[in-house]
Amino acid sequence: MKREPRLLGAATLALSLLLALVTALSTPDTAQAGQTSLRAADPSVLRVGGTYVSVQSTGDGIAVRQASSTAALATAPARRVWSDTRGLGEVWAPEIVRDGGRYYVYFSAGRGSAHRMYVISSANPDSGYTAATRLALPDDKWAIDGTLFTFGGQRWFVWSGWAGDTNVEQNLYIARMSSPTTPTGPRHVISQPRESWERVVGNPYINEAPEAVKDPNGQLHIVYSANGSWSDQYCLADLRLRAGGDPTYVWDWYKSNGCLFGSHRATMMTGWDPTLYVDGPGHHSFVLLDGDIATSPPAGPTFPLMFHAVPKGTPYAWENRYWYTGSFCWWGGTTYSRANVPGPVTDTGWSLKFFE
Repeated sequence: MKREPRLLGAATLALSLLLALVTALSTPDTAQAGQTSLRAADPSVLRVGGTYVSVQSTGDGIAVRQASSTAALATAPARRVWSDTRGLGEVWAPEIVRDGGRYYVYFSAGRGSAHRMYVISSANPDSGYTAATRLALPDDKWAIDGTLFTFGGQRWFVWSGWAGDTNVEQNLYIARMSSPTTPTGPRHVISQPRESWERVVGNPYINEAPEAVKDPNGQLHIVYSANGSWSDQYCLADLRLRAGGDPTYVWDWYKSNGCLFGSHRATMMTGWDPTLYVDGPGHHSFVLLDGDIATSPPAGPTFPLMFHAVPKGTPYAWENRYWYTGSFCWWGGTTYSRANVPGPVTDTGWSLKFFE
């Protein structure tokens, strides 16, 4: 008899917890989308052991944060590692890379059409960086959002830039590197914003923020941001290098037939859904061990992702962008198709699913 009230209390508690869970799952909340407290853009994050390292621009400089999780980066102390004492101009989208046990931060600096890629390096993630050196990218044109990776035993550098000296469209280019600071040979275009779904917002048309990752089949992917970052049409799309393909040959790359991570159904690839909690997700970072694409995740599990976006219900503007934590996984048997171009018109392989 004495146990009945306790049993009733336990049942009531269980019912209350169940109702709370149902309410939480059914109530939209931007916190579910992994919104951090950091109002900023262009996250770049890698993991070294159990430490997550991020880099960001701070007006006229660059700062590094370190934390025990991606979510904790936003509240971790920001340590300035470089200042623009030479008056280079606007400092955009630094990217942190680890190569040979040394840290390299690539960033764009300049004013207007003078934006070029620069690099600093250090043996430590948050101190001791060298002075900035300008990368001698081939053709010496406007360049932003550059990053380094190794694929097929070769270092590569991929970035967003102009074909000429006018701001018509931003293409993705790739070039070989003989060292983390030395490009070699010509640049090769691998993507141009020519598909209807990546031309919703123009002046200029945009392909930018490329990030390399390797799928479970060992094929190279370059996931990039399309449409203008000043619009909630900003989204992520994918370039997949065909099996055995040449990274410098544009027709060996197959493009997803729509956005894979975006907030507008009309521009999404068939089978991919728009976001629920954010608008204009883009300029992401695959959070890889040592930032090495050789540590890209296998098929099955989800893996950490960071990106910037604007919370739904908030006016879309650059100043309203936040860093978000998210995740991604591989999605097999996905066909990318194209028309009126050299080579096979379809390619089937791994694609990616992104989660808020």
